[in-house]
Amino acid sequence: MPVYKNEEKGTWYTSFYYTDWQGNRKKKKKEGFKLKREAQDYEREFVKMYAGSCDMQFKSFVKIYLQDCKTRLKQTTYSGKVFLIESKISPYFGEMPLNAIVPADIRRWQNQLINDNRNYSQTYLKTVNNQFSAIFNFAVKYYNLRNNPVRICGSMGQKHADSMEFWTIDEFRKFVACVEDKPASKLIFELLFWTGIRSGELLALSLEDFDFENLTLSINKNYARLSTEDLILTPKTKKGKRVISISPFIAELVQNYVKLKYAYEPNERLFEVTKFYIAHEIKRGCKLSGVKKIRVHDLRHSHASLLIELGYSPLLVSERLGHENIETTLRTYSHLYPNKQKDLAEKLQKLYHLDE
Repeated sequence: MPVYKNEEKGTWYTSFYYTDWQGNRKKKKKEGFKLKREAQDYEREFVKMYAGSCDMQFKSFVKIYLQDCKTRLKQTTYSGKVFLIESKISPYFGEMPLNAIVPADIRRWQNQLINDNRNYSQTYLKTVNNQFSAIFNFAVKYYNLRNNPVRICGSMGQKHADSMEFWTIDEFRKFVACVEDKPASKLIFELLFWTGIRSGELLALSLEDFDFENLTLSINKNYARLSTEDLILTPKTKKGKRVISISPFIAELVQNYVKLKYAYEPNERLFEVTKFYIAHEIKRGCKLSGVKKIRVHDLRHSHASLLIELGYSPLLVSERLGHENIETTLRTYSHLYPNKQKDLAEKLQKLYHLDE
């Protein structure tokens, strides 16, 4: 594995041939290495990566994995995946050969995260672990890695939070009265609480999404901010694209808000703010009103709990929230539905004795 010295610059470089994934023979040159060993290591790792050898370094395989993900995921999803891998996984395993990572290594990594003084939530730990497992699943399926050591080791964290925070109508009214000094904030929280839409769906709304005659709201896009760029994307799930009914008071609130704007361009975003703004405003409103602190997403839970309290079925709640399937709704909110087992048994008893 010869490498060469650039006498003029006092650095090393490597120049070699390799075969790409299509079977084409190509030449690769890389300059600027301070040490001969660094140039040799680069060439060795590069060849392993393109040969698909499982003894390549974990960080090299991550490049292959992310390259595949980039063509299949939304920009925001991809960006989140990159951040999670680079911040929580690669610092620990980056230099290790992929096929040398064993369950004991993963167990130590899990314990380190579990005991971290940043006190990560159980759902976050689960997400990180799932991402790590996905990388090895990819290696097993496409690069002949013998097994997935994360799966052998077992999971950490849990899929759903132990408790769910939400506001009652009285708590919401106390809160919203304290943010009505900002018309945009008031309408944002009214919509989130009374419709149950996601904050990204709300921030993508334009006036054209409202049908004031038929009292409906079309959810057909999602807002996200990546670096400094505002993005309008497709809904989070297939069922996320939906039309929901709105009450007359919601229609009136929206129309009154639009009147306050001196100009409005067709298909312009109704709220030209970010998720950071909404998070700041919910903290401000909680502090002023004295109601318990909840997350912005908990307003969605508040709407769902209100519908359940009013007696609406899981199917209707699922359709209104845009869940991918009713199982998601039941798994998330089943504990809020009253236990009707006793009532069911009593009704069957009455039916049994109906002819007596």
